[in-house]
Amino acid sequence: MRHPERIDYPVEVLARAARVRLIGFDVDGTLTDGGLQYDAHGGESKRFHVQDGLGLALLRRAGIATALVSARRSEATLARGRELGIDHLHLGEQDKLGCLRRIATERGLGLDEVAFMGDDLPDLPVLRAVGLAIAPANVHPWLRADVHWTTALAGGEGAVRQACDLLLHAQGRVEALLAREPAP
Repeated sequence: MRHPERIDYPVEVLARAARVRLIGFDVDGTLTDGGLQYDAHGGESKRFHVQDGLGLALLRRAGIATALVSARRSEATLARGRELGIDHLHLGEQDKLGCLRRIATERGLGLDEVAFMGDDLPDLPVLRAVGLAIAPANVHPWLRADVHWTTALAGGEGAVRQACDLLLHAQGRVEALLAREPAP
């Protein structure tokens, strides 16, 4: 059996990732490259990476709940979140930490069982509070010291998939995924 390229995750990061039962994501700059595109009528479009979507689906299959928590309201984000079956969609949320605390409480989880991935100042309170703080490679430099792990890829370019893969690896789920029959 062929095995994926081995990533040497830090031991502390693996220990934190093994406890995660809920992961939240900022959207702009994390699930997307952070660019905003508007048409002449003010309609917005965003580009999402397909591998990120599969990673999120694999997390749900593994029993890890997912949340999108964004300060911006966006029909494009709402559509993508619904398409992916995201467990918790919170758009226009100014208090990201309060939102994630409420979701964790509803699910009977402590913040040590929660991960969050974000890239800029509005994400800082959440990153400082959760059990596993993750950032994409394009994280603003002011946040680097406050995250436990930074992906090799930038937001919108597969960074979310790398975060998903970390959780699946830490929780011993990769071999079972590789052993599954491919979809027709």
